[in-house]
Amino acid sequence: MSKKIILSLFFGFSFAVAIHAATPAEVYKWVGALEGEWKLSKTVPQQGSCHFDDPEEVKIGIAFKYIARNTTIQEELLPDTEKKMVTMYHCNDIACSNIKGSHYCVKMNQPQYLANLKESTPNKIVMECDMSTELCNSNENYVFKIVHEISPDGKRLKSSYLSKKDKKPIPSTVCNFEK
Repeated sequence: MSKKIILSLFFGFSFAVAIHAATPAEVYKWVGALEGEWKLSKTVPQQGSCHFDDPEEVKIGIAFKYIARNTTIQEELLPDTEKKMVTMYHCNDIACSNIKGSHYCVKMNQPQYLANLKESTPNKIVMECDMSTELCNSNENYVFKIVHEISPDGKRLKSSYLSKKDKKPIPSTVCNFEK
């Protein structure tokens, strides 16, 4: 086979893989795979709400669990601390055309998210602010994107809570966890 044909096949296959969007069921399964309790990493620095002068005081950094007969996944960030936040992941409609996230934030607001089906993978779950909601179009200080990135061995999790104020990115919370 000539080099041109091999390169054409390779790039054609790469392009086909790159445009594959995840299904809502896949994203829900990937969030569910995070189930359990994770501790704050002692070796990777924390940023924003996950930073504690003494990380030993935090027993659980983040916990995921299925609730409501497995129709919802509850994420508890920094449980048993003043900084506790909860995000609930579930289908956004009866047909489950996407996964919705409802985030209950220490910023005293509740942004709504939809899974970015094109960017999400088994190792990276991307939830973006639902632009049909008032908060996501406001000048308020809110978390506009949540990204969970799991290491290939499944033992480390990086969760980023990216914030905006006046429609511009501001310093955000980046948490690093270990199983």
